Amino acid sequence: MAAKAVVLHAAILAATFVGAPAVAQTNDPNLSQKQIDCLNRTTAAGADCEDGAKNGGGKSGAGNAAGGAVFLPALIVDLFPNPPARPTPAPTQPAPPKSPTSTAAPAPPPSGPITPPTGLNLAAPPRAVSGEFVPDEVLVTVAGDAGAVQQIATTLGLQVRSQRQSRLLGTTLVRYGIPDGRPVGVVLAQLAADGRTQRREPNHIYSLQQAAGIVNYAFERIALDSKQASGENVRIAVIDTGIDDTNPALKGVIAGQFDAMPNVPIKKRDHGTSVDGLIAGVGALEGIAPGAKIYHARAFEGGKSSMDVILSALDWAAEQDVRIINMSFVGPKNDLLGTACRNARALGMVLVAAAGNNGPKAPYGYPAAFDGVIAVTATDAKDGLMPQANRGAYVFLSAPGVEMVASSGTGSDVVTGTSFAAAIVSGAIANLIHAAPDRSADEIEKALAATAKDLGPKGRDNDFGYGLLDIKAAAAAKE
Repeated sequence: MAAKAVVLHAAILAATFVGAPAVAQTNDPNLSQKQIDCLNRTTAAGADCEDGAKNGGGKSGAGNAAGGAVFLPALIVDLFPNPPARPTPAPTQPAPPKSPTSTAAPAPPPSGPITPPTGLNLAAPPRAVSGEFVPDEVLVTVAGDAGAVQQIATTLGLQVRSQRQSRLLGTTLVRYGIPDGRPVGVVLAQLAADGRTQRREPNHIYSLQQAAGIVNYAFERIALDSKQASGENVRIAVIDTGIDDTNPALKGVIAGQFDAMPNVPIKKRDHGTSVDGLIAGVGALEGIAPGAKIYHARAFEGGKSSMDVILSALDWAAEQDVRIINMSFVGPKNDLLGTACRNARALGMVLVAAAGNNGPKAPYGYPAAFDGVIAVTATDAKDGLMPQANRGAYVFLSAPGVEMVASSGTGSDVVTGTSFAAAIVSGAIANLIHAAPDRSADEIEKALAATAKDLGPKGRDNDFGYGLLDIKAAAAAKE
């Protein structure tokens, strides 16, 4: 029944995604490989396809494009949400978008039906997967060439949906699809039995951290003179939504852009525009680091993104020789993201992330909770903690992030959230780097911790971290 529902859903949506890549799908075991290739138009000798082959050998189960074959656009699979633990009403919001197939190393589409394997070894008990994730995909780093990638897929009954060489992971990252409904935790355990797989993770979902839908008081609260503020020529990467680069606040600010999900239409530009503007905006909505150069990677739509898309954006950011990466999003712990962050930090980049807006009892938010990432919580104009902020030992620093005026996709807006507190910290760090370009990421982190204004219990605490950012004191700090 589940398979019929998928095919029916795909048929209904096929007209919507006319431009997406498509392959004919058939389960007829009597077709030859040439007939299947002709159905999919993949044979090099397309002109040699006989009418019988093009029409499935006259079998009613596989017609040509005009004769009833079911075409499944690549984006169809992206529309299915995580399966509920027990029957629940259908979700009211669409599932988050996933990454497009990489153009750097495109993987061929499956050439025919995939038979679910039997008797596979489990190297470990089926893994319990926490957090939100794409229900029919896994991310795997593979030691070997494209042949090894395909052999693993064939052995385990998986689809190679994308593969590329990741700079920050230092190896090939493969996005495998699970076409037969096996749980992600089971597939991860099966993959662990193959020595060519190095890391195996769910394709986790991450969410932007905006809690609310005029002069920026942040300058005063972080002890930064707005007339002296400058991040001139400091290169900062921002991984976020699309932006309105025609907004006057971003004039001359955006040095480069990258779309990590080009096949997903941009509908919202507010969050990314606000983050960029708070960091380096110009004019009436001046940012904390005017003159900084923003390298903006669009990796979110509808407030959501997947691990695969975010890793693609991070790799692009690393290639831009940036000094700071701003990550105003939160999701579950994922070893691939942790490795990418660790390697980015080893390359000298300062990583700044939102602590999260999910409340005092929420689990740790990542990437903020990884070592080497500056986790930022949000405070208001009176240095009070934003009530919905995450808490925990990973919180590193506090910064203004409640009811601030910022640029947006509609001009300007009042914004609240740890996303925007993270942007304030990224801009402040750009000031430090502008003043002392040789200052290392470790030195900057130590200076921020040593000079923060203590707001909670003495010393570092789970609410405010080390305390409120004091950029004047941090600039004067000596090792």
